[in-house]
Amino acid sequence: MKRDIQKELIALIFKATETLGIKQKDNLPLSLDLPANKNFGDFSTNIAFRLSPLFKKSAQEVAELIVENIKRQKQTSPVKNYIAEIKAEGAGFINFYLTNNYFYDLLKNIFIKDKDALRLNLGKKRPVLVEFVSANPTGPLSVAHARQAVVGDVLVNILNFLGFFAKREYYLNDEGNQIDILGKSIELRLKELLGEKIEYPQNYYQGQYIYEIAKEIQNSKSKIQNFSEFGVNYILKIIKNELEEFRVKFDYWYSQKRLRESGKIQKTLSFLKKKNLLYEKDGAVWFKSSQFGDDKDRVVIKSDGSYTYLTPDIAYHQDKFSRGFCWLINLWGPDHHGYIKRIQGAIQALGKKKDSLSIIIVQLVSLFKEGRPLKMSTRQGQYITLREIINEVGVDAARFFFLMRRTSSHLDFDLELAKKQTPENPVYYIQYAHARIASILRNSKIKLKVKDLNLSLLKEKEEIELMKKLGQFSYILNICLNTLDPYMLTVYSQELAQAFHKFYDQHRVLGEDEALSKARLVLIKVTQIVIATILELLNINAPEKM
Repeated sequence: MKRDIQKELIALIFKATETLGIKQKDNLPLSLDLPANKNFGDFSTNIAFRLSPLFKKSAQEVAELIVENIKRQKQTSPVKNYIAEIKAEGAGFINFYLTNNYFYDLLKNIFIKDKDALRLNLGKKRPVLVEFVSANPTGPLSVAHARQAVVGDVLVNILNFLGFFAKREYYLNDEGNQIDILGKSIELRLKELLGEKIEYPQNYYQGQYIYEIAKEIQNSKSKIQNFSEFGVNYILKIIKNELEEFRVKFDYWYSQKRLRESGKIQKTLSFLKKKNLLYEKDGAVWFKSSQFGDDKDRVVIKSDGSYTYLTPDIAYHQDKFSRGFCWLINLWGPDHHGYIKRIQGAIQALGKKKDSLSIIIVQLVSLFKEGRPLKMSTRQGQYITLREIINEVGVDAARFFFLMRRTSSHLDFDLELAKKQTPENPVYYIQYAHARIASILRNSKIKLKVKDLNLSLLKEKEEIELMKKLGQFSYILNICLNTLDPYMLTVYSQELAQAFHKFYDQHRVLGEDEALSKARLVLIKVTQIVIATILELLNINAPEKM
């Protein structure tokens, strides 16, 4: 099977609407969805609702017109034998019903090509840079950073699986006021350890880790000249080690300090000045960001000559493009929401298209234990760290649970559920499906050869449902790409595991009928391939035994 069924169905719809006078150049909004009710086909589109005002007809009437045209176009389609029926239903939806032969061919293709059959070359090696976490090196990573870490990591995996050339980057804010306060916090705690009576300001870093850094300096044989620099290096080492244990490995660590020293900030400001996008007012230098959709212009150089936060950020994004990346994706926390328009304006000011930068806001996390929320106070340095989560539930469960809600939604993380070794725990449930299949395949003495397969023997309700669920994988990947959110992979993986367990509980894979056993072995082998691919994308273990 070389045809992408979704792509071919969309092509059929486009041809049908062209016949009715709607051109593709009109930016026709068109998408395929999975019907909420499986009785309404395998794919559905609501295009008739969108075209209803244009034709001045009801959505049902428009749907019937389009279906009539699709049926005519279908005769020359390369996937005509895969389409059983096309119906206008539900007051205007167009539903596609696929033949079982489509799913049999899908199984055979994946069985032969393994996970390579699942890849979609949508990216065509387009260079993408995903910047995420980028927490100031002033303390350990929190659960909010942990969620960003796994979302960004899995997003890069998905992009590369879909044919993009995607890389991970951590922007290191290793200078400025917060770094200065870090150094002063360490210095005061060191004085305290040496017996001095000190007054410790409330806005200084309060955590126990500041004492640990001070003790490290106290025990050091060499004299430390720069407390800020020592603190940054100490904390950065912890951050890198924790991320590595969390299976997040960055391709690049980009230093703001080095950016400033390189002269690239001044070059970027000169570039904007030549384009007449900077002006002086009240002793400061302003960027005309309001020309690009921001609600007001922004200061880039303050009256005292220092840069605002925006200034190095503009230069940083300019540098990203200069390194050859044509699509930038930034994952930010919710406190950065108001910063979006100004950085989008800066991108356009640099001569880039607005859609060359995508910004994803990753919402915060609430931790629950024994049904009660865990209280966290960043002011007192008492927040829950990534290290504590890893120690509490393990890496596999932590990664999966951080992805179990849309990134735009607040996440409630149930620590007790994440630790359970029962089907209640979705990670256990999915991994058990993989291990269960591995056990069956190990115990089978049947050799599978493609020429001997008769997949049309797969006719039972649970077999068909499992095949159809397997057929949704590429659709799910497309959703993850279009939303830049890996969340749907966690939903789909649970549904796929459920479909497998339901099939296995109802039917014997290895029975007296060898031809049927072979067909079912192919079905579960393909299921294992898809589950293993999902777990690989999520960077979660796929156990052979449990």
